[in-house]
Amino acid sequence: MGLFSSINTAASGLTAQRLRLDVISNNIANANTTRTAEGGPYRRSRVILAPRAEKPDWKSAFLPKALESDVGKGVRVIKIEKDMKEELRPVYDPTHQDAIKSGPQAGYVMYPNVSIVNEMTDMIDASRAYEANVSVINGARSMFMRALEIGRA
Repeated sequence: MGLFSSINTAASGLTAQRLRLDVISNNIANANTTRTAEGGPYRRSRVILAPRAEKPDWKSAFLPKALESDVGKGVRVIKIEKDMKEELRPVYDPTHQDAIKSGPQAGYVMYPNVSIVNEMTDMIDASRAYEANVSVINGARSMFMRALEIGRA
């Protein structure tokens, strides 16, 4: 592993977790949106992550080929997808402008498939992962500073 690979890995984690927090915030903001531009109620979004397969843009000239590995490349966002599997939440409100007019579900309004409890749990998870990546960067910085102090002596 190169000198900065731990920082590069943690930085990719910071970026991914920040995007997760943004998507979760959007889900919470639209928890009661019954009509979107696409038509129908809002659908919960989720971030799909995967290990980063490509090498970073920089490469250490001091790292022998034997020490190179697939460990420590980081994470990347594959896509942000809508959750189409979970059912929408029907609420009986015949006075609502988006209520179903006829049929067996007449008078029901279809609300988004967003659960505030699940979103808050995901938010705590994403913020903890973000904090862990910040700790990795701070630890690496501290280690580099100690190495410089040793070099001065």
